[in-house]
Amino acid sequence: MKPPPPWNSGLGLAAVLYISIDYLRHVSPSWHQTLQPILWIALALAAIVRVPYYKHWSSEFRSAIPFIASMLFMLFTLLVESIAVCFTTSVVGLSWHREIPTLPDTGQWLLLAANEKLPSLFVEILRAHIIGLHHYLMLFMMLAFSVLFDSVKAPGLGLGARYMFTMAVGRILRTITFVSTILPSLRPWCASVRFRVPEYPHPWAQKYHVPYASDAGAIHLLLQRDEAYADVGNYPNEYRPNWGSMSFLIDFIRPTESESSWHSLLTKSGGGCNDLVYSGHMFVAVLTAMAWTEAYGGWTSSMIWLLVLHSAQREIREHHHYSVDCVVAIYVGILLWRTSKFLWSSKDTLMKRRLIKLEKIQGRLVQAAKDSDMDEIRDLLKGVDLGNQDSEESSQRTVLIFGGITILFSLIIVLLALTCTTDG
Repeated sequence: MKPPPPWNSGLGLAAVLYISIDYLRHVSPSWHQTLQPILWIALALAAIVRVPYYKHWSSEFRSAIPFIASMLFMLFTLLVESIAVCFTTSVVGLSWHREIPTLPDTGQWLLLAANEKLPSLFVEILRAHIIGLHHYLMLFMMLAFSVLFDSVKAPGLGLGARYMFTMAVGRILRTITFVSTILPSLRPWCASVRFRVPEYPHPWAQKYHVPYASDAGAIHLLLQRDEAYADVGNYPNEYRPNWGSMSFLIDFIRPTESESSWHSLLTKSGGGCNDLVYSGHMFVAVLTAMAWTEAYGGWTSSMIWLLVLHSAQREIREHHHYSVDCVVAIYVGILLWRTSKFLWSSKDTLMKRRLIKLEKIQGRLVQAAKDSDMDEIRDLLKGVDLGNQDSEESSQRTVLIFGGITILFSLIIVLLALTCTTDG
């Protein structure tokens, strides 16, 4: 983990200041309401002032298409995930969520035992809501914006593209994982409070799951026959509204007469009401920590990793996730981040490209040196430099317009992140 240069420690201090001021909402709400707008205005003005002096707009321009493509990919995966969340909650019916007991979790046992052994002050620190999902998203936004101050290697859009692409791939893998085997929630009341789906299971579950869920003899016979043989029984008919081209969603999100809008059902899905392997909150936290570690390093990255561990035990302590969900999210996040270097890397790829070009012209350089042809040597070396430096063909006006649009768009994303994720 490389330490940041001493003159670039402002990003770490800004991160600590942001988390500290936001925590004031639990300690002193009046101070929080006063200081938080001041902090955001100061950070926004600092970024805007730096725009005319930023030297890497051409590289940002080249990263714009990967950035937009990664964002669209991430939005698509979030839509798929919402449909899958609705499916896993509704397919078994509300009665299943109330009746099925939670799974034994040794991580929860360990935390409860630790509450009895550790000093009360330490336990209160572990229980404190120090950091949440929106904090990790904002910490990454601060990291990406810091390219304006040369705290992080440009382009910032490339770093953002890598973050969103990795998040999208992780979301797809997560959706495949939790939809494969439906696990009971750690909060049995959740589904009844948040969802308006039928009490009884979907016809698919009626035929392929319910008859063989607990009867040992039925399961044994199923293994012998390898086909669904049991009588399904009598269940009410499924409500099927006319959704036109969206009717394919009916079997996945199971509308009712009281909740018949597919858009409303998807937007209310949230984190679902059964256990989703692996934790999406922890996955985002790990991606943020990995980005800080690679791009910035130093003591701030160590602090963020400690906050990641604090978030993990809180997810388990507050029965949002089983321990396995947090453990899997940590190593999946680390592995996926390491596989997406092609979009952005903190390493100096420019020097590597120059060395490759020099190897290609090595023979011609040696021959020109033998011939004492200084013009030829100068032309060859000039070709290496021109092939690697940022293109300056765009006019200053175009660059400034692009920079202004980029900053405005990014600030809108920041506001949306704050608005949509403050409740997790």
